[in-house]
Amino acid sequence: MKSRAKRRSSPHDPIAVVDIGSNSGRVMVFRPEAGGHLHVLAGSRAALRLARDLDRTGRIPPEALERAFEALRDFRAIALGSGVRRFEAAGTSALRDAANGPPFIRRVKRELGITIRILSGLEEARFGFLGAVGGLPVDHGVFFDLGGGSLQVGRFRNRHLVGAVSVPLGSLRVSDAFLKSDPPTPREMKRLRAHVRDTLREAGLKSLSADEQLVGTGGSLRNLAKVDQRASAYPIARLHGYELTARRLHEINGELASEKQKRRARVPGLNADRRDSVVGGGLVIETLMDLLHASGVVVAGQGVREGLALSMARDTLEPVASVRHRSLDALAARFVGWSRERGERRQELAGVLYEALEPWPASELQDALLQAARILDIGRTVDFFDRHEHVADLVLATDLAGFSHRQVALLAATVRQAGDEDERHGRSLAPLVTRDDAEPLERAAVLLALADEITERTPPGVRGSLDCRVRGGEVAVRVSALPSWGVRGLGARFEAAFGRRLKVVPGARTRR
Repeated sequence: MKSRAKRRSSPHDPIAVVDIGSNSGRVMVFRPEAGGHLHVLAGSRAALRLARDLDRTGRIPPEALERAFEALRDFRAIALGSGVRRFEAAGTSALRDAANGPPFIRRVKRELGITIRILSGLEEARFGFLGAVGGLPVDHGVFFDLGGGSLQVGRFRNRHLVGAVSVPLGSLRVSDAFLKSDPPTPREMKRLRAHVRDTLREAGLKSLSADEQLVGTGGSLRNLAKVDQRASAYPIARLHGYELTARRLHEINGELASEKQKRRARVPGLNADRRDSVVGGGLVIETLMDLLHASGVVVAGQGVREGLALSMARDTLEPVASVRHRSLDALAARFVGWSRERGERRQELAGVLYEALEPWPASELQDALLQAARILDIGRTVDFFDRHEHVADLVLATDLAGFSHRQVALLAATVRQAGDEDERHGRSLAPLVTRDDAEPLERAAVLLALADEITERTPPGVRGSLDCRVRGGEVAVRVSALPSWGVRGLGARFEAAFGRRLKVVPGARTRR
């Protein structure tokens, strides 16, 4: 796809990535940002059903190919509407296996100007791994990508893929082959499970070790996770990073399998066009988890598309800490009210206070405190007076990379509680934030409020130094660059949280 404009391309120009899957097709338009972060500009999905009847005839039905062609025409329009200069299209299992795949690819090139790259099973696994694991706080484990036609499974150590296989166990493929009845019979489901188990054992799949986690992606898994989310008052809407337990997966599979497809389509969280394949897909995932002895799966909302986009800049994954840092900076940089200087100063102050007053090894709350201190100013862009509430809402709504859902919840709770002392225990964020978090969360919130108050009174461009001393029932904080400050209301809150009086002294460092 060629651009009409004749100008030099930039590494931050929008790119469109299309995944032509066996069950559905998607386009995502990204703007690459510093450090490999992908900012989503646009996207769309279309049901394709390319794998239907493929095993029986060896060909994709003509009506399915026509659906795919029209979807690609629309995807191209979305890309052009976003100012895209680079368009990457990838075909997976169905186009890879179908006898009439090559003529279709030639037609798309001729009529739409789109070159479709057919991925091998191992390439599909590699790109799926880059996209899915790249934005999750996971170092070691097993990754799977369940599509409509195939299943990719890979093992990774230190965020490097060390081996992968691709097997014909896609959700649409196994559903058509084994689940003939509506609803499926126990015997049909038993035969499907046995087939999946035998296929995975032949592939040499081994159980998870103690330090490994299971990560999964694909439409069937995301739909099952969404059904689970909708069944409870879960505080975070995004799926990326959601943990679906083996017990809940088994319960949901049982509930969906007991319903006819027509009623199944009404289940909250389930896309109607998944109603004929979600039970088969769910049984594949459940059998895979049984073989791995996995108690749950971390759901990735990203996959092959994001992996393809990321691979244009790098082919390896950054450490989780770097991913998290870059993701926060990418979020903050979108807001004119954010100042890197102020954020870093507040973060440094919060760190010194924490080390002096909470002298134990780094914890989740320490991380949340430092992250909150760095990005607090983004709320100013919306409204100064309610900035804490706005930052918390933005954190919960943004697809932050490198964070677990609990880490996101603790970050939001720390910010919100710093701005509202009546906000307690992250009540609206249960079950991610619990009663056990109440006291450390309040202390982190008070330290954030204190670091922010000091930052507010420190002239721009002046770093200064901070010295925090604990003497009996008093905490003395000296800030060399602080002209003056009366503690006022924060003093009572500090004493309630730490059991000591707060004294903030402007001027020179404490003598040693």
